[in-house]
Amino acid sequence: MKREHKEEMKRRTRNICLLVAYDGTDYHGFQRQTPPVVAVQNVLEEALSRVFGDAVELAAAGRTDAGVHAAGQVVNFFTDGTIPVERVPRAVNSLLPPDIVVRRAFEADRDFSALHSAREKTYCYRILTGETPNPFCCRYAWHIRQPLDTTAMEMAMTDLLGTHDFSSFRAAGGAPMSPVRTMKCAECKRDGRELVLIFAADGFLYHMVRNIVGTLADVGRGTISSEDFASILAAKDRQRASATAPACGLCLVRVDYDAAWYELPEESVLKSAIDVS
Repeated sequence: MKREHKEEMKRRTRNICLLVAYDGTDYHGFQRQTPPVVAVQNVLEEALSRVFGDAVELAAAGRTDAGVHAAGQVVNFFTDGTIPVERVPRAVNSLLPPDIVVRRAFEADRDFSALHSAREKTYCYRILTGETPNPFCCRYAWHIRQPLDTTAMEMAMTDLLGTHDFSSFRAAGGAPMSPVRTMKCAECKRDGRELVLIFAADGFLYHMVRNIVGTLADVGRGTISSEDFASILAAKDRQRASATAPACGLCLVRVDYDAAWYELPEESVLKSAIDVS
């Protein structure tokens, strides 16, 4: 958005924040695309414009890629529309397809930005192991036929914790920014055939989680060791890491902010995205 256009939007009377969930399978990512290509933002902005009575342009916490899902995406926009905030979810959801849902709406502070105000983001990645695929999981998990050594994967994941240069897991084509991030959580949960990898950090680079997962899968297969994984991270060289994991297994679980008015739903609502019990 051009600077002049952004300032025009900010002159509107309200800053609305939404908590959004979507199945990204049938969309070309979150970020708005030129028709006939359709992204989540295209569909959501059209519905919001109808409800609020003015053109809506969203800012989002994360630009999820094609095929990536979200349980806790956060967006904000400026509007002169007068609909009470508590009525927004029902009104907008009545105009949305079933694979996009507004979970909650807030009246945000004027200076709030879903992208720039974010303090921490959490993603999860699901892997289903075993010879036989599960048709009920194929949209939401990467199927790997061979068994994975989760102990070795967990050992490798400890090297991700803390502040590092994550250039080895950064794909080309993303926005120019520092490759240094602080990983606050990197853990593995398993229940039978299903494996869920959880990552929380102050920010993520383009394809960072999927590149980490692709490399961890090779650790689980025994192709590389947990010690090799540490060397790959330290190398700051994308060529040293493994292939990018498929988009279908990735989900943006939650985004945290330091804002008194921002409250996530009960933990169980967003926890369902990573629960393997």
